[in-house]
Amino acid sequence: MTARSPQVVLIGPPGSGKSTVGRLLAQRLGCGFADADADIEAKEGRKIPDIFTEDGEPYFREVEERIIAEGLVRHDGVFSLGGGAVLSAATRKHLAGHTVVFLTVGLTVGMRRTGLSTARPLLAGVNPRATFKALLDERMPLYREVSTIEVATDERIQDEVVDEILVAYAREVDRGAAGHRG
Repeated sequence: MTARSPQVVLIGPPGSGKSTVGRLLAQRLGCGFADADADIEAKEGRKIPDIFTEDGEPYFREVEERIIAEGLVRHDGVFSLGGGAVLSAATRKHLAGHTVVFLTVGLTVGMRRTGLSTARPLLAGVNPRATFKALLDERMPLYREVSTIEVATDERIQDEVVDEILVAYAREVDRGAAGHRG
């Protein structure tokens, strides 16, 4: 690539496998992997649940927006974003022109994969299932708005998900190259 930007950006709700699939995808593409949530924790010097508790979600979203904007320029491999990153209009705008893979997960599988993890502050509370459903309902249109590839992850092993991403990615790269030829 001539410009340093991610080959693939992964988005999706909690439990869709962004980090796990992202690492495997980067390995198969022979490139680096970066996780926006890990970048946020490194920059802030504390865990995401602590940021939410100490400074609130609005502060976290501001930091997330800035880290993603920087990461979209700095990282040149696979870049995984947090599940709520698409809530930011600025982030959605920054994603234009990138290959953005939306990893989908249904309510039942998403709940099973995330459980009641304290590492996911937005799912903590009295009724995590209702919270997860509301989260999916709110974010689904935003994920679809910015994605160029959509891959279902329910009841699939990671290798199958990565295989499908690689096929779709190759098609997208071929279309882009054909568009630049003529």
